[in-house]
Amino acid sequence: MYKSLIYRAFILFLPLFIHQNGFACTNFLVTKGATTDGSTLISYSADSHVLYGELYHWPAASYPEGAMLKVYDWDSGKYLGEIKQARQTYNVIGNMNEYQVSIGETTYGGLDELRDKTAIMDYGSLMYIALQRSKSARQAIQVITSLMSEYGYYSSGESFSISDKNEVWIMEMISKGTHEKGAVWVARMIPDGYVSGHANQARIMTFPQKIKDGGISHDQLDKWYDPKVNTIYAKDVISFARAHGFFSGKDEDFSFSDVYNPLDFGGARFCEARVWTVFRQMTDGMDQYLDYAEGKNLTNRMPLWIKPNKKLSVKDLMQFMRDHYHGTPLDMTGDVISGPFQKPYRWGPLTFTVDGEKYCHNRPVATQQTGFSFVSQSRSWLPDPIGGILWFGIDDAGTTVYNPVFCSTYEVPQGYSRGYGSQLEFREDAAFWVFNQVANLAYTRYNLIAPVIIEKQQELENKYLVTADVMTEAALKLYQTDLKLAVDFVNNYSYSELQRTLDSWRKLYGFLFAKFFDGNVKKTDGYRLLNNGYSDHIPPRPDQPGYGEASYRQLINTTGDQLKVLE
Repeated sequence: MYKSLIYRAFILFLPLFIHQNGFACTNFLVTKGATTDGSTLISYSADSHVLYGELYHWPAASYPEGAMLKVYDWDSGKYLGEIKQARQTYNVIGNMNEYQVSIGETTYGGLDELRDKTAIMDYGSLMYIALQRSKSARQAIQVITSLMSEYGYYSSGESFSISDKNEVWIMEMISKGTHEKGAVWVARMIPDGYVSGHANQARIMTFPQKIKDGGISHDQLDKWYDPKVNTIYAKDVISFARAHGFFSGKDEDFSFSDVYNPLDFGGARFCEARVWTVFRQMTDGMDQYLDYAEGKNLTNRMPLWIKPNKKLSVKDLMQFMRDHYHGTPLDMTGDVISGPFQKPYRWGPLTFTVDGEKYCHNRPVATQQTGFSFVSQSRSWLPDPIGGILWFGIDDAGTTVYNPVFCSTYEVPQGYSRGYGSQLEFREDAAFWVFNQVANLAYTRYNLIAPVIIEKQQELENKYLVTADVMTEAALKLYQTDLKLAVDFVNNYSYSELQRTLDSWRKLYGFLFAKFFDGNVKKTDGYRLLNNGYSDHIPPRPDQPGYGEASYRQLINTTGDQLKVLE
């Protein structure tokens, strides 16, 4: 079925390559019928050891006929070439545009042969250019596929989450390599009332190929906006695989995932396990896929989408993005590396060797190398400029704050703005560095410091969830008489709350550092450090919680009487 053992050998280790080079993201997709308020939701963590977390912004603009747009690879910054600029582009804030269209992604790699180093369109550029040119999810898919066809696809295999205020789609693609220009791909609409997810492993297997089943090929674009159409695919997605020896079965048995990104231990354990751990919190029966998530039974594949037991909220998606496998056999908080402070994180590399045997860490949804993450919320019952909210956070989802950013926002505080600092330039007031300071302090004594951070995190987010609704109602009244005034209103709100969070986190870092330095824990009243009752500058004797009985017992088991206190 596959071309050669060489390609299969590469595929076997590709998930390790993807993770250790930073391309390890997680997405969940929620349809209108599966949410508490009827909005569509997408969650996305942009995970990379070299990505600098910023809040991107492209203003709406008009361009003259013949204008060109320079394209740079999102991951490396390498210049790839020029493409034709659209005559009109739309306002984009982060990964959402003014028409409530949102796009997220995860990289799965796929067959190494299918890379085109001469192409112009990388996956990051496809996302952000499509957002600048699309008023719906279907139009975004059309923009993406047209750009790949005209300019080629530069990146490796990719899964996209694409939503608007009515529909949610999962799209998977891979380049045709040097064989032909462009890419092969499949896009499927998530059925209303259902939830999907992806995490660096292609998940679309077989799909409807006939119009009577809701599937059309790309040469049938005249039917593309028929609401009964729920699947669209490159017309040569199967024939290309046949021509190059990747597939030889019947058309109806063709599985995009199995052909272009065959599953292996890493694809299940490091990637699909993240989807599994959240799916199991949404619906019953997911523990039947534990052996699959552990990489032990690759034939026991999970469904592409599930129906949740209860409808989900923005808050639910935020919490899912903070998952660390707690309550599952993949929980990492009880082993020797977690230590006395129960840290649910592991530093790279993902795999290691002991006595000639290869072992691995687990890879949770929430991870230290996240540049930024978001939950997009698109609300069909509201006008577009005030209907979309990007709940945006910098750095590790476990310790960040998701801020409400309306989709028509056109100003970003300096601390979040693009180019303000970088991975090579520390700025003490840049959001990326502020949130990393707080998170990295938590990693030193997680079970003591993280609860304080999470308390503040929840306090702010709970407030924002209420005020965002209040601001929406106020903006709606303004919108009915003055569009510009309504947009200015939600812009100012988004700006002020982003700045409020950044200021709060800078203060929180100072508080945490003073409370927990030198292994001590000072006494506090809320977020105020207490004095000793005699001097405003001297604290009471701090607590020294030590390491806990389990760690002390492990220490004595390895040192015997060496540390024993003698009478």
